[in-house]
Amino acid sequence: MEGIGMAYTETEIEVRYAETDQMGVVYHANYLIWMELGRTRFIESLGLRYFDMEQLGYLSPVIDVAIHYGKPLRYGQNAIVKTWLEEYDGVRVTYGYEIRYAESGEIAITGETKHVCVTKDTFKPVALKRVLKEWHDKYQKAVEGAK
Repeated sequence: MEGIGMAYTETEIEVRYAETDQMGVVYHANYLIWMELGRTRFIESLGLRYFDMEQLGYLSPVIDVAIHYGKPLRYGQNAIVKTWLEEYDGVRVTYGYEIRYAESGEIAITGETKHVCVTKDTFKPVALKRVLKEWHDKYQKAVEGAK
């Protein structure tokens, strides 16, 4: 796992049989799970945890997803999930992803997820810099570090 201030993290995934479909390739929805694993690892690399956010009464639901499929992965192969912070405007956070073959580096998918921070009880959006200053500061630094 990369350290704080890094522009991205990389998470290795071993493709399991249960993640494949009748054609023997990774079922498309599993890429979303792998993106979540990469996103969690990226957030942890900033010294943050979703669990702590939730304990303070906030959630970060996905409000938009885009996935562009390339060459499909298959059972028995390994993938690398590269994750970075694409955009942050104080309210919305967009993570970028590239999932590629560990062995050859070929692209399996590219994509992004957009999130907003909301209160757990009302689901009303909130500005991170008002309610989770540490998250705001670290996201600002991560976006600057990616440029």
